[in-house]
Amino acid sequence: MPHTTHRSHSNYTGVYPGNLFMVVAPSGAGKSTLVNALLAQDPAIRLSVSYTTRDPRPAETDGVQYHFVSVDDFMERHSKGEFLESAEVHGNYYATSRLWIEDQMKMGHDVLLEIDWQGAQQVKKQFRNAVEIFILPPSLDALEDRLKKRGQDSEKVIVRRLLAAGSEMAHASEAEYVVINENFDRALAELQCLVMATRLRFTSQYARHTQLFVDLGIHPSHPQ
Repeated sequence: MPHTTHRSHSNYTGVYPGNLFMVVAPSGAGKSTLVNALLAQDPAIRLSVSYTTRDPRPAETDGVQYHFVSVDDFMERHSKGEFLESAEVHGNYYATSRLWIEDQMKMGHDVLLEIDWQGAQQVKKQFRNAVEIFILPPSLDALEDRLKKRGQDSEKVIVRRLLAAGSEMAHASEAEYVVINENFDRALAELQCLVMATRLRFTSQYARHTQLFVDLGIHPSHPQ
């Protein structure tokens, strides 16, 4: 199932009062740990919960890890254009809700997506001001060591993940920002700085405080 490419409806800037962050990383780079720490310290950011047709695992709760839906429900939502991007993985469908993200951003909430580089490309076609942050390991040796220490995969799977990581990291140049996760505290601080800087962009500030800018006689240079 190919990624969907429905165009969003937005204001002059192509953004809403809320910002959209996309965090991309190869397996083992520490993306989820960093994202969870960021969300714990910054409650203004909402984590997007994806839809999936796969069955929930024992420790998973509907609406927390995923929205678990039937294939028929998924396909109906897909046909209505509700999804921002979608894909089929190992016979199961996964998708990101465009409607939920737009609603959150309209209300001024920032939204964060944990997503792969292919999904990030599709999101940027619809939200041109979305910010992509790529998390890199300090070295391939460190990445391999982290994958082994997780104790979740066999040696064969680890080799496959390392091979996939190489092709994934080749797309880091497509991101606006790159964080090298060598020291966790420093990487988290850098991630927080990127969030703050994004909130202070002209487009974001104008969308949040339009009347103030108008009262001050400040207008966009290139309205769309």
